[in-house]
Amino acid sequence: MQDAVPLSQILRETRAGTGRKKFVLLAVALILIGATVLAYFLTRARVARSQASDLPVVISPQIRNFAVVVTTTGIVRLKTGAEVRVGAQVSGIVRKLNFTVGSRLRRGDVIAEIDSRPIEAQINQARTQVEMDKVAVAKAQRDLSRGQQLLSAGLVPRQQIEDFDWQYKSAQAKLANSQSNLAAVELTRSYTVIKAPISGTVSSVSTQEGETVAASFAAPTFVTIVQDNALELVAMVDETDIANVRAGEPVTFTVEAYTSREFSGTVKRIDPTATIISGVVNYQVVIAIRRDLQFLKPDMTANISIQTAKHRALLIPSVAIHREGDQSFVYVLRDGKQEKQFVTVGARETTVTEIVNGLNVNDRVVTENPNNSRKRNP
Repeated sequence: MQDAVPLSQILRETRAGTGRKKFVLLAVALILIGATVLAYFLTRARVARSQASDLPVVISPQIRNFAVVVTTTGIVRLKTGAEVRVGAQVSGIVRKLNFTVGSRLRRGDVIAEIDSRPIEAQINQARTQVEMDKVAVAKAQRDLSRGQQLLSAGLVPRQQIEDFDWQYKSAQAKLANSQSNLAAVELTRSYTVIKAPISGTVSSVSTQEGETVAASFAAPTFVTIVQDNALELVAMVDETDIANVRAGEPVTFTVEAYTSREFSGTVKRIDPTATIISGVVNYQVVIAIRRDLQFLKPDMTANISIQTAKHRALLIPSVAIHREGDQSFVYVLRDGKQEKQFVTVGARETTVTEIVNGLNVNDRVVTENPNNSRKRNP
């Protein structure tokens, strides 16, 4: 037989079991209360975020100094008159050619010589004719002097003296003509020596020694000379940016050959007529290059930045501007309601846009509108 359990022990075990059940029930009740409170606060936070996300983001326009950087591309080209094609004004055989492609020369250097022997023969003929005409003038002068003496003595009629005078004046005219012919032939001889009209570098040679050149209809080209450092930059600026560009504004640019070197220049002029490229209206802007021209060559492609003049401007974020046909507008918050306000925009930068008309610094401009976004993007 098992021993009997005392009653006091049974009562103690019963009390212990009842205490554990109460503890478990209390813990469960606390967990439920905590979960309920947490759910309540989470729900309130979610509702608050939802309500906040439905509110538009507004800003006030700002007035500050504003300078637009107009970026575009262009090419390096020779200035007008910087490339000269040197030719011959007389025909003949090229006796000597002193330069080749790449040669550097100075103004006045002899480029080529043409055989001058045919012209020398013409000069000798012209000189001989001058001497003959001088003799004729002397004879006519002597005859006129003698005739005047005979006329004084009454031995010859006056008509004969008049004939002597005519012969004398005619001989003088022939002498003047022969002297002019001699000067013309001597000038032609000077054309047989071809000199450089400018200093620069020979870019091409189209005639060689021993060749015969004919200058009957057009002057044949001997060499082409490119003037040193006679370069300028030509940029094509879009019609939306051309209003911001002015003569005298600073310019920086780079070329593909020297990507790490920055060149500088100044806007020289803006062409009044437009050039349409792929349906886009562009205006040609000519830029004077300031320095480091020795690194540049004609037809290099350049990436250009034109720093426009600073001015006081009313600015808003570009994301706040909307389009409706050809007009621009923004949403303005007035008395808690959003109203459409048409504006006139000016210059643009990366993130901000100038407002020329339609807003002031006291307006509250909507930059983000969740309700409209949902309507546009359901």
